[in-house]
Amino acid sequence: MSKAMTGARMVVEALREQGVDTVFGYPGGAVLPIYDEIFQQNDIRHILVRHEQGAVHMAEGYARSTGKPGVVLVTSGPGATNAVTGLVDALMDSIPLVVLSGQVPTFMIGTDGFQEADTVGITRPCTKHNWLVKDTAKLSEVIHQAFHVATSGRPGPVLVDIPKDVQFATADYTPKPKAKVSHYQPRVKGDIEAITRMVEMLETAERPVFYTGGGVVNSGPAASQLLREFVEATGFPVTSTLMGLGAYPASGKAWLGMLGMHGLYEANLAMHGCDLMINVGARFDDRITGRIADFSPGSRKVHIDIDASSLNKVIRVDVPIQGDVAHVLEDALRIWKARGRKVNKEGLAAWWARIEEWRAVRCLTYRNSDKVIKPQYALERLEALTKGMDRYITTEVGQHQMWAAQFLGFDAPNRWMTSGGLGTMGYGLPASIGVQVAHPEALVINVAGEASWLMNMQEMGTAMQFRAPVKQFILNNERLGMVRQWQELLHGERYSQSWSESLPDFVKLAEAFGCKGIKVSDPKDLDDAIIEMIRYDGPVIFDCLVEKHENCFPMIPSGKPHNEMLLGDAETKGAIQAGGAVLV
Repeated sequence: MSKAMTGARMVVEALREQGVDTVFGYPGGAVLPIYDEIFQQNDIRHILVRHEQGAVHMAEGYARSTGKPGVVLVTSGPGATNAVTGLVDALMDSIPLVVLSGQVPTFMIGTDGFQEADTVGITRPCTKHNWLVKDTAKLSEVIHQAFHVATSGRPGPVLVDIPKDVQFATADYTPKPKAKVSHYQPRVKGDIEAITRMVEMLETAERPVFYTGGGVVNSGPAASQLLREFVEATGFPVTSTLMGLGAYPASGKAWLGMLGMHGLYEANLAMHGCDLMINVGARFDDRITGRIADFSPGSRKVHIDIDASSLNKVIRVDVPIQGDVAHVLEDALRIWKARGRKVNKEGLAAWWARIEEWRAVRCLTYRNSDKVIKPQYALERLEALTKGMDRYITTEVGQHQMWAAQFLGFDAPNRWMTSGGLGTMGYGLPASIGVQVAHPEALVINVAGEASWLMNMQEMGTAMQFRAPVKQFILNNERLGMVRQWQELLHGERYSQSWSESLPDFVKLAEAFGCKGIKVSDPKDLDDAIIEMIRYDGPVIFDCLVEKHENCFPMIPSGKPHNEMLLGDAETKGAIQAGGAVLV
């Protein structure tokens, strides 16, 4: 029996069948038929954003915190082009999104019609895959395919471009079970011989390290649990990229902290000095590797990744393993246990003794003040006062993002939402709203810098309209902090355009939006102000005036290896060389 319906209704029906409960979007002429169908149903909630970039970042926050794909609906032309930054952000960080865009009618495509853009052409390099649907009879099946592609294998954003006449026309609906998705079936099981070689290597390694990434989080809760079991059983140290925080608990005894350009001293030196590196779901990006020629010299390397194109792309490894992290770790654990749970205990004990020496450097030490709030102190207090709560953290991009990664602890995956690969300023505020919509009872805090926060500040209107009590924790140094830091250290202190002379009064701005504004500048008032922010039952803009010229350390300068870090502590800052033997 056929089930005929309009293309617009097909969209809503397909979303319902895919289990979608929330769509982030902004209406326009080319999607009005779909919006009319949304109006006539109550199963799917629509969140009206203030800008399409905000819609995509909200969907990213929703997806990253739930593990489900985020869904976006935008109109043609500028609606679609405004979404491009979010699409690239999601592509870089492997976030599953389905973006539905309107398009001019099929007979107008190519005529430079009003609000026409070549959306499929523009977004082809920005998505995992995209479609232009010219036949209503194919629309529902394409949407089901889109969800399959977005969530299978290495997750990512997809886009379906739907001309307006396709939305009006009528055809038979193809239900989800009958949709053809067999053309894309990524490999999830790893090669057993390769996994066995990895196990043989970890049995004899003297200085091993697990290097984990966002792929562990993307694989789902089972992957994080298996990683924890593997780490506890072997006693190996574990570190993580920015995107992988929470996959192994920050409170775990094997945790070295984040690695990379602003990673911890002990994590970076462990990566530099290891003799076996097991990369689990990370892509060897440049913020981690530094100078490739000097990256972890002398170590044997294993790379587990579901994306075959990531294997041997940046770093040539000894054992590449294509497969889903959870499946590969499950097989590796089984094989390792069957072979007698062997590790090099003597070598491992000496390795941990060396790591403890590096930990003793206390690389996050900073000179505190009773006169001005240091950004590190602000985050230490935020961590102390929210620890143990049902808490989700998003961030903008810059120094505050790195300090948040250093000073906030995550014991579970999906609690940390940040823009990693693209480094998108303006990400955190909309992402926090997406997280809050998905977890209405949770405490959602966006750690921000004032410059980055201003890029999408209009989304406070969305937070107010949909009663999303997000807390905007702004570390206000009146500077483009990371730009200013690089100018100080690498460009002769020539501060070209790295500050603003016309910042708003954030408390008055909060009042203009109808939410609560809090301003604090004295360290002794900080705790009370944070508690007030947490207890307030609506959105808060928290203006925390911090030291203007504080630098974020440790720092590996661009093009330097892991053992050449700039350190900043209470007494000195300088380059650490030869594994901490010399401070200069």
